[in-house]
Amino acid sequence: MKLVIDDKIPYIRSYVERYGACVFLPGKDITATDVADADVLIVRTRTAVDERLLAGSRVRLVLTATIGYDHLDIDYLYKAGITWHNCPGCNARSVAQYIGSVLPPVISDMTLGLVGCGHVGKEVKALAESLGWRVLVSDPPLGLNDDITACDVITYHVPLTFDGPYPTYHMAGDDFFRSLTRHPLIINCARGGVVDEKALLRAMDNGYVSDCVIDCWEEEPHISTELLQRARIATPHIAGYSANGKATASWMVLQALQEWCRLEGYDIPFDITQQSPLDILTEALGGTLPSLPPYDARRDSDALKASPEQFEWYRGHYPLRLEEILD
Repeated sequence: MKLVIDDKIPYIRSYVERYGACVFLPGKDITATDVADADVLIVRTRTAVDERLLAGSRVRLVLTATIGYDHLDIDYLYKAGITWHNCPGCNARSVAQYIGSVLPPVISDMTLGLVGCGHVGKEVKALAESLGWRVLVSDPPLGLNDDITACDVITYHVPLTFDGPYPTYHMAGDDFFRSLTRHPLIINCARGGVVDEKALLRAMDNGYVSDCVIDCWEEEPHISTELLQRARIATPHIAGYSANGKATASWMVLQALQEWCRLEGYDIPFDITQQSPLDILTEALGGTLPSLPPYDARRDSDALKASPEQFEWYRGHYPLRLEEILD
């Protein structure tokens, strides 16, 4: 078996190499030539997995070590008979940790509007309520339709979709911003296109929105320099980048690979289900977890604002960050 793997997926190399010949490449540079004779492709968000990449290849399994999968052409994969898996919920606690770092202190009668109550949204909701926030939830696919226009903070945790009954592309746009009554802080930890960045800038100019925290950007890595400098916190798509979340994603990828191999009749070199994501992380860190200061998103923001051209470098060289809850 041959596997082509994004070289920035952490904690996976020593495990996945047991399955066959592995080629590790920068995700954005993986080409059709690279995967032509591969059986398995393992990626992150920087690889567009579509017909242009896979047509004529031997690839039968695509795994993405991410919650989101808008970089995968799902329709093409189904038509081509290629199995695919993402990692739902892998970094939910990491994103909640990020949100906890950027939320303003609770004053009396403060309300947070939560858009999207999936794996990540549930963790954010639990955290916010533990900090004393009243939480309203807008997630029409789940039948949750609270009116969030009178919230003090509105945070987005939805996939990026362009069609269907509830498309999320530019759901935060001019019309929505004009409907707001409390001039909230807007937080985007979902996908760049969920928030219309030009409309957000207009909303701040007009006083509909007081401030913003942006982790996910339109046109990454070529981000809006105006929004970068005006945002209270601006980070390079790293809200979910805790070491725990990365280890969980790698564990889920290995679990999906193991199950696929079993169904396809390949030998299973080891049983990843006998280890936990925390086991993988602890082993990778030499057997013990270091003591680190509490996470503060302002450090990431200061670095990006100082050198926005280093957006991809920061993602690829992100420092070790541990979640407070390690179970």
